[in-house]
Amino acid sequence: MGKAVIKNILNQIISNQVSDNKKLQSICDLLRNEITHYNWVGFYFTNGDKQELKLAQFSGNLTEHTIIPFGKGICGQVALSNQNFVVQDVSEQDNYISCGFEVKSEIVVPIFKNGINIGQIDVDSHQRSPFTKKDEELLEYVCEKVAKLKLS
Repeated sequence: MGKAVIKNILNQIISNQVSDNKKLQSICDLLRNEITHYNWVGFYFTNGDKQELKLAQFSGNLTEHTIIPFGKGICGQVALSNQNFVVQDVSEQDNYISCGFEVKSEIVVPIFKNGINIGQIDVDSHQRSPFTKKDEELLEYVCEKVAKLKLS
């Protein structure tokens, strides 16, 4: 399935009359099921006033990383930098939190609401160097759509 088709399905998910949590879960499932190198897809959001991220909806193996302090790992670094972070080989990162031996690469894109970083989408892959600019653009599009939801 092409990325344009995925964007159309994403728009349908966003416009569905279901809870935002169900929309987020559907987005995770869509991306993981339709893009072969997306082996884990999840959303992390800022945990209240704390300097940490809290795992929300995800698709893939369970993770012990349900809370991530700002600055720790790829996700924690994005919480501070407000920049996309594409890691084509996680073994080359000193500040990486391992989610399993099979994870070889990761991409994290922040979600901005009213100019504030409220969370991020995190994608793990079991392949080295699978992510392209098109992946980054797709995930930015996802984050723009998610930012319009009434996330608590």
